[in-house]
Amino acid sequence: MNIQASAGPAVVRPGSLGSVHAEPLTCHIGAEVHGVHLGDAARDDTLFAEVKALFLRHMVLFFRDQDITRADHVAFARRFGPLIDHPVAGSHPDHPGLVLIYRDEEKAPYENNFHVDGTWSPTPPLGAVLRCIACPPVGGDTIWVNMVEAYRQLPEEVRRRIDGLRAKHSIEHSFGAVMPIAERRALAEKHPMVEHPVVRTHPETGAKILFISSFATHFANYHTPENVRFGLDKTPGASLLLNYLQSQATVPEFQVRFRWRPNSVALWDNRCTQHYAVKDYWPAPRRMERAGIAGDAPY
Repeated sequence: MNIQASAGPAVVRPGSLGSVHAEPLTCHIGAEVHGVHLGDAARDDTLFAEVKALFLRHMVLFFRDQDITRADHVAFARRFGPLIDHPVAGSHPDHPGLVLIYRDEEKAPYENNFHVDGTWSPTPPLGAVLRCIACPPVGGDTIWVNMVEAYRQLPEEVRRRIDGLRAKHSIEHSFGAVMPIAERRALAEKHPMVEHPVVRTHPETGAKILFISSFATHFANYHTPENVRFGLDKTPGASLLLNYLQSQATVPEFQVRFRWRPNSVALWDNRCTQHYAVKDYWPAPRRMERAGIAGDAPY
């Protein structure tokens, strides 16, 4: 399947592919899907194909009232590929690849930053299926960002500068930061820093994607005669460019914001989106369960 990303705003009207009805939520990203139970989609090839086509078109899909079992949850996610564990968060003992993101403690770790899941891995996740188990009556929304549109709307001069540029990504600088030094070093040894293109190509749609997020620490190949005249250009210049690229995820026109309810599910394409969990709900609890889907090496 090869669905090319549109060069302009999406047509905002309800759409349907067979039995599944999708309502776009913004011009560039996100649709709420009606008329499908994810447990059925896990077992029905035709139904799954409809959902997959909408997934590639809208980048993130939302499903309400999904009273499904954990077995259904992981079975649906596995239709996209094998599931993966998280090296820090772990997963459910009976359902490998199902991560429990339970924010019940008095002061939960911060989570409110724009990021692409797992770019510290040589093969970041293809996507994820996130289900709400419990949430506050208000607050705790999640934002997703269309990074195809973020790349498309970059100034031409910036697109030229980042063509061929590569960035280093690290788990040590993020999850490892709160660990004692010995644990942090062990985490870094087990998951050494990796390198990815700043602009990747979507393996199914062919779209160009601004593939940079908060796990990126620095550029690997910036220090060249084309980019550096004086010492000031080297580190400060590269850092300013990295910060500018990371800031593109904050543009509201590229975003969709979703308000959770129990049994709501989000399915997103991790290859072409970023997301941000809004932490405005403490001391109310927020309990989510996520199945991460194995991906491939960006190119």
